[in-house]
Amino acid sequence: MSIRDWPEGERPREKLMRLGAGALSDAELLAIFLRTGVRGRNAVELARDLLAEFEGFSQLLTADPKRLCAAKGLGMAKYTQLQAALELSRRYLLTALSERDVLTNPDATRDYLKLRLYGSPHEVFACLFLDNRHRVIRYEELFRGTIDGASVHPREVVRRVIETNAAAVILAHNHPSGMAEPSEADLAITRRLKEALALIDVRVLDHIIVGDGRGTSFAERGLL
Repeated sequence: MSIRDWPEGERPREKLMRLGAGALSDAELLAIFLRTGVRGRNAVELARDLLAEFEGFSQLLTADPKRLCAAKGLGMAKYTQLQAALELSRRYLLTALSERDVLTNPDATRDYLKLRLYGSPHEVFACLFLDNRHRVIRYEELFRGTIDGASVHPREVVRRVIETNAAAVILAHNHPSGMAEPSEADLAITRRLKEALALIDVRVLDHIIVGDGRGTSFAERGLL
């Protein structure tokens, strides 16, 4: 049955206007972005199929474009709509978080870094450069590719610390697999960076691995 044939109070758009977005199910919210269904499936049914096939929003929104476009006849137009919606949400949340002068706790820092790094298909190594009150001077992505001793150069991190006049840093990188457990390479490069930055009296406050769930904080694990 077409959504147009549903009772008005059950249609996703009308329901959102009447009750607010929080009252809608995942499938109903996704259906509003999709706008239309495919042959034999209305937008809500298509949304339910997609969420079931990709096991939820997270894997759906970060899926390989070719797989997503092939799924249920979705097509490139709807894929681009989904990606635009994801990026709008990410930018809104980043703006809200970056308005805080200080990232006052590990959860706030995790939230910020996850918005920056989660869903990237490649490993990205980044730094939060902080002043002596631990306010963020800037966020910068420094290296891409496999994070190991060969690809992350301490001298480049030291150079950027000096240029930004940072007093402390928070290191971060993502694991595209979603598994946030630190590897031996992660531990080794953290030690090297900590030693290099100590020579110029700059503290490494944490190293956060972004993955599924909350991620991993080296400081909380006692790995610093």
